[in-house]
Amino acid sequence: MHEDANSNATVAVAMSGGVDSSTAAALLASRGYRVIGLTMRLFCYSDRQTSEKSCCNTQAIADARAVCERIGAPHYVIGGEKEFKRDVISRFVDSYLTGSTPNPCVDCNSFIKFKMLMYKALNIGADYLATGHYVRIGAHNGSPALLRGLDRDKDQSYFLWGIPRSSLNRLLFPLGEYNKGQVRALAGEYGLEVREKVESQEVCFVENDDLEAFIRQSAAERVEGDETPLSTRPGPVLDSSGKVVGEHRGSAFYTIGQRKGLGVSLGRPVYVTRIDTASNVVVVGDDNELGSNLLEAEQVNFLADPPDSNFKAGVQIRYRHNPVPATVEHTGNYSVRVRFETPQRAVARGQSVVFYDNEVLLGGGVINGVGDS
Repeated sequence: MHEDANSNATVAVAMSGGVDSSTAAALLASRGYRVIGLTMRLFCYSDRQTSEKSCCNTQAIADARAVCERIGAPHYVIGGEKEFKRDVISRFVDSYLTGSTPNPCVDCNSFIKFKMLMYKALNIGADYLATGHYVRIGAHNGSPALLRGLDRDKDQSYFLWGIPRSSLNRLLFPLGEYNKGQVRALAGEYGLEVREKVESQEVCFVENDDLEAFIRQSAAERVEGDETPLSTRPGPVLDSSGKVVGEHRGSAFYTIGQRKGLGVSLGRPVYVTRIDTASNVVVVGDDNELGSNLLEAEQVNFLADPPDSNFKAGVQIRYRHNPVPATVEHTGNYSVRVRFETPQRAVARGQSVVFYDNEVLLGGGVINGVGDS
């Protein structure tokens, strides 16, 4: 929370209908803010069936509206289907078709929640936009900064590196000081019916968590006739020496470090070590072939000023990855090279690499190259 935030101010709260965003809204209302609930109508509100665990189903709108009625706040539904399909779903599908492993939550935060939704919030007269993310607003070198949530098990700062830096002084994160158990207890105190609601775990727009079926259908919708992208067709699985050891279902459906579902029996555990969608080849190897000392990243965004053009930071390459020491070197306006002090396992193109100065989120980017220094 901003220390200077005016508790009489108007706050638009992004509400998914889940316990976190609902509690965030109730908490802000209890502190005297004028709350406006905003729920985005995205791809998942179509006629297709979605998992009851998904944050994106028609029940979510009803749950968010009920919370707003409970706390005496207006509730509005905002259309964002076109933007979500363009900025999240299309990027997601393109990444897999070209051998990368995307992170749609990062794109949703960067392009939808903290860009488009912020614009909508300010246009209806809100002073702040709030969400239920487990992060905090603090300061770094005298400027607003994004900090990890106090509950490291729930900290979601990894997903927020791509938000506009200019938005930091307009954001409130009321849950950043709490853990999940405390949030559910608060929801109970506020009488919110969603207090025991199951959290969404899967990608919200992928039906039944069937990633392969979703990519195949999305790819088929882009082409005419029976022609399908090469990376969705069967092809060879090679070992490290180039020998054919099996057949894959389509190189688009595999990720670096994957062990299960390879359809390969070599008498020992093997993992996907390389994906070449241009030639539709999947390469497998031993675990010791997954280590990388270096990566390159693009689309880099800084939320706080790094100390200089080459700086040391705690670097995180997956959500559940513990930050490790590395040197970050600028290679362009929006690109960096990261050198790890020790090799990191299964670094995957398309995933986010995020830089920290202790608790402060400095920034991040999208991994577009992996190698050894």
